[in-house]
This record gives sequence, structure tokens and C-alpha cells, in this order.
Amino acid sequence: MKRIGILGGMSPESTVIYYRLLNEGARKALGPLSTADCLIASMNFGEIQAMQKAGEWDRAGDHLARAAKGLEAAGADLIILATNTMHQCAPAIETALQVPFLHIADATAARLTAEGRNKPLLLGTAYTMEQDFYKGRLSRAHGIHAMIPAPAERALIHSIIFDELVNGVVREESRSAYLAIVARHAAERADSVILGCTEIGMLLDDGNSPLPVYDTAAIHCAVALETALA
Repeated sequence: MKRIGILGGMSPESTVIYYRLLNEGARKALGPLSTADCLIASMNFGEIQAMQKAGEWDRAGDHLARAAKGLEAAGADLIILATNTMHQCAPAIETALQVPFLHIADATAARLTAEGRNKPLLLGTAYTMEQDFYKGRLSRAHGIHAMIPAPAERALIHSIIFDELVNGVVREESRSAYLAIVARHAAERADSVILGCTEIGMLLDDGNSPLPVYDTAAIHCAVALETALA
């Protein structure tokens, strides 16, 4: 198995999900005592969030690129970033590396395309839903045109992520609010829902969503394992 470098800590809850999924996948692929060969660089999420709020994306990109180079120097054969929002900084990370960087939007798009989905509802932080780095990549590189919620819905989704999910708080009221948003867009002919924040899987899954769920954390981990085991 190749060694997987994980840029994590954004949030810790997301990184825990990645670590669990990678090791569950390794056990399924290699046997019950197997674990994933991985390294984790855990960022200080407080520092990263301050850069987000200030719009200091270049500074954040430099910060993440240095951490990615550290993982590469420590022996990582490929790098993944355990957050959707900070893929705003993907170009800086990719430029800094000699080893492959697996982009979460590309992994998600490949799964959507394989299953014939081309009009997903994109849920995530306000940065992910409103800026171009994610939905623009889906559109330009993959021909997938994501729908996004209305402004008030986006504000609610964002606040639940930052006030609750990144702190490990799961409230049934918030689950119901997310499900209502998905249901409204299902009525508007969305054909699926992208969990475009890695913590949203704490609220939504195929068991409760009115639309087919594409959990970006799970998809990203599956692609990373496929690459590591190739």
C-alpha cells in the first residue's frame, strides 16, 4: 500500500471521519487486521477559519502547501485534503507537490457521472456554495451543473456547520432543517445531493435523504484507497 498523506484538522471531526473510513476500507480490501498506511498533518482550525473570514486565501494556500510538502518529505506517496472548503487552496498545494494530489471535487464528479447524475444540489459552507472553485470545477471539467440553495438556506446551512458540526454537535432540529432544504430542491428536480462539507454526513445519509446522497468524504477516501492499493 502506498502511504496516504492527510491534510486534516479542518475540522478535527472531519479528520476523524477520514481516518475511520480509510481504515475501514483497508480492512475490507486487505483483511480484518489491516490498517491504512497514512500520515496526518493536523492544522489549527482556529487559524484557518480566521484566514477564511478575512479572505486571506493566498496566505491559507501557502500554509497548507507547506504542510503538504512536510507530508511528502515524511514519505507520503499521495496527498488528500480532508475538507471541501479548503480546496479553494488546491492550486497552491498542487504546485508545491511532486506526488499526486487527489481533488475531492474530481472524485465526487467521477461518481456522479458514473451513476448518471448531472443536476445535484450542492450543500456546504457558504464559501463552497457561493464561490467558483468547487461548482465551477464541476461544471468546466466534468459538465455537472450544481444547484445551490437560496440565500437564507445557505446562511442556515453555513451556521449549522460552524456553530455545531465542526464542534461535534449533532442536533435533530438541524437535521430536520437540512432535510427540508433537500426536499424543496428535490421538488425542483435536483437529481441528487452533494454533501459538499465533510461534516454534513453527520446529519444526512441515504437512509434519511429524499435524494441520493453523495458523501464527499466517503467518496474521497474510497478514491484515495484505490490509488494507494493500485
